Amino acid sequence: MENDATRQISIPELLAPCGSPEALHSAIRAGADAVYLGTTLFNARMNAKNFSREALCEAVATAHGAGVRVYVTMNTVLLDRQLKDALMQTEFLYNIGVDALIVADLGYAKMVREYFPDFALHASTQVSGHNLDAARFLHGLGFSRMVCARELSRRDITYLAANSPIPIEMFVHGAMCVSASGQCLFSSFLGGRSGNRGECAQPCRMQYNGRYPLSLKDMCLAGHICDILKTGVASLKIEGRMKSPDYVYGTVSIYRRLLDQRRDAAEEEIKLLIDIFSRDGFTDGYFTGKKTDMNGVRREADKSATRRFLPDAPKCDSQKRAPIKQVGNKVSLPAGLFPLTYSKCDFEPKRSARWYNPSCMIGDGYFDINYIPLDAFEKYKAEGVLFPPVIPDSELSDVKEKLKAARKKGALHALVGNIGHIALARELGFILHGDFRLNISSNPAASVFNELEDVILSPELILAQIRDIKAKKCVIVYGRQPLMVLEKPCGTNLLRDRTGAAFPVLSEGGREIVLNSVPTYMADRRELLDKISPISEHFIFTVEGPAECRSIVQSYQKRYPTKKAIRRIKG
Repeated sequence: MENDATRQISIPELLAPCGSPEALHSAIRAGADAVYLGTTLFNARMNAKNFSREALCEAVATAHGAGVRVYVTMNTVLLDRQLKDALMQTEFLYNIGVDALIVADLGYAKMVREYFPDFALHASTQVSGHNLDAARFLHGLGFSRMVCARELSRRDITYLAANSPIPIEMFVHGAMCVSASGQCLFSSFLGGRSGNRGECAQPCRMQYNGRYPLSLKDMCLAGHICDILKTGVASLKIEGRMKSPDYVYGTVSIYRRLLDQRRDAAEEEIKLLIDIFSRDGFTDGYFTGKKTDMNGVRREADKSATRRFLPDAPKCDSQKRAPIKQVGNKVSLPAGLFPLTYSKCDFEPKRSARWYNPSCMIGDGYFDINYIPLDAFEKYKAEGVLFPPVIPDSELSDVKEKLKAARKKGALHALVGNIGHIALARELGFILHGDFRLNISSNPAASVFNELEDVILSPELILAQIRDIKAKKCVIVYGRQPLMVLEKPCGTNLLRDRTGAAFPVLSEGGREIVLNSVPTYMADRRELLDKISPISEHFIFTVEGPAECRSIVQSYQKRYPTKKAIRRIKG
């Protein structure tokens, strides 16, 4: 039953997914306040029907005529060669009256802010924003909203929404990645289809060890509406741009009713949501912190329930809203904008290594910087500390004390892989180095982090793309690449797929990481690396023993080939 305190809480925006024009009409009829959709370029659901330019013009007019805002997803990581097309698309979107862009690439965001200063930017969940410092960083770049990571608890969401300088948006329903938001390279390394570029092949839905340890049930927070209203978030987002118009209508209409009545879903409404679409039911594990029953796959019974639902889709009488009026003048990009040029950075390249087993560290001076995980400083010491991949605000105090202890033990350098960790590292006096998790794939993206000593570029890049980035750049030249950061443990130290490939699972920063089945190896391709100099070189040592680590270093010193199964950086 609602009380006076609940009645006084404002209702957040209800944001609906639209993978097609038909889904757009369903979202409007169901009572969405705003919709998000993709064009045929640069969106993280490239396999959805999406919207042509003509369809998008009609969609914006239709939505605005119904008083519904339109956000367009430009939420993939961009290469330098794609920036011209991306900005020309931005010009088109701005001029037809799109209300905001949902963006994942910070270099692209920087350029949008320069050429379209009043175009609203929402930071995609792919940016991995999971704490207050991330929101502050994004605010400094000109973002007006942060879509927080799906993995956050109610406690962390509440703290973030109460203290953030920009409004916070959260997911409340739909499919979830088992990997931390924006931190999955599995599809890219396994089959060449990059999740960061909208082509994910969903390896998390496959069998490993004869089970489905990486496949999560869909999120459903319909039973927590009253608690969500108390968090103060600005927008509630439903996932589903790959789903049918019936899914959009049924799901949005239920959440519309719950928000308007300021109440949690009843049992029959949860059952209806399950019938609309589920993977063996739902989970609220991240929101509540109860992560014991989160795995699920879409079974034949789930598909049958959906088929039974379709003829009886729920009806919703949404209130008629005033049309959104378009204001402002059209703008054009300057004629001399392209080609983009960046001056070459002069810096002294270094060799660095991260050691997940610090007992294997080689002390012969081959590496300028050795990084070890933060927790390893209880027993070991090194000149560099590997920041945890995820530091939500509820863990910040404990992490900060451990970092202070690492500084006292001689750690001078910090390898930082999230925008929300940079301020903390700077506050504690570390020399900052950017990790691969920053997803830097272009010159503008690298320029966002100019103040860092150097940055490890995205491991998805090929040699020619690495060469053309004029920055203080570092490249992973050896090691089993971390592919996923798991908020929910997978329950094993080795994942073996149906082909027999084995993916080790290690701990990093209190969370599990899944490693590639084979290491990157470039010892006998040094001439290729020399052509893209100057670069710093980075090694990742994970499951190797001391003797193998020494052998690997020797192979790079003498350029030995190898007969082991490996992965190359493509030319």
